[in-house]
Amino acid sequence: MNAPLFSFLPDYERATFPEPRGFQDPAIEKIIAGRRDGHRRQMLVAPTGAGKTYLGLKLAHATLKIGKKATFVCDRKSLIKQTSEVASAYGLHQHGIIQAQNPRFNMDLPFQIASVQTIMDRGWHDTDLIVVDEAHTIYKTLKDHILSTRATVIGLSATPFTNGLGEIFTNLINAATMSELTQSGDLVPMRVLSCTRIDMEGAKTSDGEWTDKAAAERGMQIVGDVVSEWSRYAENRKSIVFASNIKHCDELCRQFNECGILAEVFTSKTKDDDRDRILNEYRKPDSLIRVLISVEALAKGFDVKDVSCVVDCRPLRKSLSTAIQMWGRGLRASKETGKTDCLLLDHSGNIVRFIEDFTEFFHDGLDSLHQGEKLDRIVRKDVKERETAECPKCGYRPFFKRCMSCGHETITGPAVAARAGEMREIVIGKQTVARDQRHLWDQLSAYAREHSRSEKQYWRAFHLFRKIAGSEPPKAWGLSTEPVPVDAAIVRKIKSMDIAFKKAREAA
Repeated sequence: MNAPLFSFLPDYERATFPEPRGFQDPAIEKIIAGRRDGHRRQMLVAPTGAGKTYLGLKLAHATLKIGKKATFVCDRKSLIKQTSEVASAYGLHQHGIIQAQNPRFNMDLPFQIASVQTIMDRGWHDTDLIVVDEAHTIYKTLKDHILSTRATVIGLSATPFTNGLGEIFTNLINAATMSELTQSGDLVPMRVLSCTRIDMEGAKTSDGEWTDKAAAERGMQIVGDVVSEWSRYAENRKSIVFASNIKHCDELCRQFNECGILAEVFTSKTKDDDRDRILNEYRKPDSLIRVLISVEALAKGFDVKDVSCVVDCRPLRKSLSTAIQMWGRGLRASKETGKTDCLLLDHSGNIVRFIEDFTEFFHDGLDSLHQGEKLDRIVRKDVKERETAECPKCGYRPFFKRCMSCGHETITGPAVAARAGEMREIVIGKQTVARDQRHLWDQLSAYAREHSRSEKQYWRAFHLFRKIAGSEPPKAWGLSTEPVPVDAAIVRKIKSMDIAFKKAREAA
């Protein structure tokens, strides 16, 4: 039996968390309500900047305070250390770490932070709550345990797009969307520059996705352009570069360093001592390391707030989740460093391939885990006209229907006609469906309350109103609670719009 680190019973009552942001406590309340409704396995979707670790540790704290046990599971060494440091900062320093050769291994403590690889090798321990960080990465043995354990399981993910998640988790909760976090200042806007493109024409694929080897071989041909265009556009920005494999990383690093730009490679092959040295230096505000180069090791959960440039040199056709994880490394706000935006230097073409689905996810999040699964199964094709498409209102590009910078949305025209007269009746076809715009709003609010989750009801009614009436509802109108019947013609119109939208997406 290992010796306990503490000679007294853990006191978790004294833990203190930062003041929650507006969406965080409601997200936790939804988790609790879901558990009361019988959902033992729930997925909490929280974009970069939403504080997934904060939410997970707060759930663990609530469990520990009532005398039960909690385990926070991470799938990467760097994330275990990062989570342990954050937990200690909140006052949850009385925890053990289940990780090979970690000196803080202590199974006597009720709170454990665990490496998923170690815990799968050694076997599971008794616990009441399991929080799974980066829960879109599900190993078979982890899945089997989640399905069989008596413990409550909460998955945390910014991109729950993995096939099969809908079979594991029975309830989906969106903490916030990327758009909402950008508007609140928790994320910074992304500025995109389309740079010299890796030519992937005819490159080898596997299951519809370009192979890492093929992407790396093509990427080698433009390494000089990557370095020169970074020097031109992002010289004063702390940056992360994503490459296709380790050989590609090494060549990029070599050419950055030859140009006098201090760069380091950080991959699964980086030794522990080098990891600590590199990250300790890179986290400094005045870090000598200006460019960190990786494949996957920095794509998930890595948090250095003053990173303000992401260089995407990893072409993808299917994995929107990987693209979002890469881009998200530079989106976290950092007011203390004066960061105002994130520059994406797109050498891969990913932003153009994924712009349609990314725009929808950016503004609306996910409706279901099955929807998320589809987003990583579709092979996207290059659409050249999207390369230069820009928002007609603010000029942001690339633009697809709804701007990720200013929110402007293109409208093809009103779906209804308005009859002349004092009350301006709302007409679909030849049938009057509402006495006036307010009556239409009451009906659409009633429809949204019945068919959408609470956090999406207002915006569902808002977009339906705009499409049907051809204008936005007055800003002073909140979601109506009037118990009005919804005209059958309105219901038919909504269904026809939904069908048209789905067909357009399938065609695209």
